[in-house]
This record gives sequence, structure tokens and C-alpha cells, in this order.
Amino acid sequence: MIKSMTGYGLASYDSGSTKYTVEIKSLNSKFLELTLRIPRSFSDKEFQLRNDCSKQLERGKVSLSINIEQVSQAVKAAGIDTVLLKHYFQQLKTVSDELNEPTSNLLQLALGLPEVVKYDDDAVSDEEWKIVEQTFQKAVAAFQQFRLDEGNVLEQDIKARIGIIMDNLKKVEIEEPKRVPVIRERLNQFLADSVGRENLDQNRFEQELIYYIDKLDITEEKIRLKTHCEYFIETLKNADANGKKLGFISQEIGREINTIGSKANDANIQKLVVGMKEELEKIKEQLLNVL
Repeated sequence: MIKSMTGYGLASYDSGSTKYTVEIKSLNSKFLELTLRIPRSFSDKEFQLRNDCSKQLERGKVSLSINIEQVSQAVKAAGIDTVLLKHYFQQLKTVSDELNEPTSNLLQLALGLPEVVKYDDDAVSDEEWKIVEQTFQKAVAAFQQFRLDEGNVLEQDIKARIGIIMDNLKKVEIEEPKRVPVIRERLNQFLADSVGRENLDQNRFEQELIYYIDKLDITEEKIRLKTHCEYFIETLKNADANGKKLGFISQEIGREINTIGSKANDANIQKLVVGMKEELEKIKEQLLNVL
């Protein structure tokens, strides 16, 4: 079963005083493009998170966000950096005096400046990290299930389109034998009109006709096209990520379809070839979203 490269997973844990939320989203990409949005207190865990994402998420433009919500700022706050607060306050007062502005709310402004209020999340305990890691794994599980569900929809659509290509190939096999009498009659009439039927060397004509028909033979192309389509369906069933492999096989399918079209020399076969090309293009579009 194939997986979609598009995915979404969300998991959360509420301890009563703190709520932990992990969200994972992904879009199409040839490689793993990982963007992390995590609290500063978890910065030392970034390398581990990246490794886990690389092993489990494989490919795609992935966005991982970890959010921690405290019940109240009182729980979260640990203290005030008084030295920094005084520094900010003095600078604000100096500027206010120079501009002749009121100084009544300077303390409030200084408290809101960076690094003045210190929080407990500056240091992450092992217990807190364990909670976040478990929540992350739950989000990954939801994310992978989303990919599988989306992949199942893609697989059914792609199988149906490969089936249409195979049906058209069977119709080509029915139309192909009809070409020889038509080509024979067309060439015979052309030569009769050009040199006269009484001047036509029938033996030489048959030799040239055999040579010409051989150039238009599509037996090998039909066999290879059928083999590629069967291999494509077989590869769809693999458990491993195989989007790139399916892309390579689709290229081979395209080559055989194009060759059949160039050799066809028949309007009915050309119509069937156009239909196969149309389905193959839709398959290639879908494969861009396959992991």
C-alpha cells in the first residue's frame, strides 16, 4: 500500500496545570524539508526531534510545532531579573525626560521587555520531556494513519487508470491485424496509379511490403507495455515507500506508449494511444503526492 506525502497529525496531553500539544503537517517535496516550531526551553532537544522525524516521516515538506500552555502565568513565572529591569527602566526614563513625556507607566513597559520576567520553562525536567515525547509519538501515529488513508485513495485511482491503459492495449491488439490489408491496398493502389498495374512486379511488391510492415510492427512494444503495467501494480502493493520507483516505471510506460503511437499508422490505434497518454499524465500527477 502506498502512502500520501500529504499528512496531518495532532495529539495533546493535559496534566491539569499544563497542556502539551504537538501538530505535524506535510506537503509534497522531493526530500525531507523539516521546519520546527518549538519552545525555547526545548532547544536542546531539537537534534533528537530532527532525527526522529527523519526516521519516521521520511519525505515531504514537514512542519512540526510543539505548544505548551500553562494554566496561569503565575504558575509559569519564576521571578524577575531586577538588574535588567532597572536597566530598561533607566533607559526609558532618560528618553522620556528628553522628550518631556510622562513617566507614569515606565515600570509596566519595562516589565514587558524581553528577558525581564523569567519562566520555569527555561529548564525542562525529564518528566516533562517524557510527556512531550509521548505526545509527539501519538501525533506521528495519527500523521502516518492520515498518510495511509490518503494513500489508499490515491492507489485506487491509479489502479483504475492503469486498468484503462491495459484495456486500451487489448483494443490495440484487436485493431493491429486490420492494418496490413489496409496498408497493402493503399500501397497497391498508389503504385498502380503511379506506374500502372501492368508494370507492377508483384514479387518485388510483396518483398517491399513485408519490409514496410516489419518496420511498423509493435509486438515488442505491446509486450513491454503490458509487463511495465503489471510491474507497476505489483510495486503498488509493496509496504516500503516507493513513489520514486513508481515514477521511474511510469516513464517506461510512457516510452512504450509513444513508440506504439509513432508506429501505429492507423487512426483507430492513434485514438487509443491518445487515451493511454491522457491516463498516464493523470497517473504522473498523482505520483507527485506519493511517498
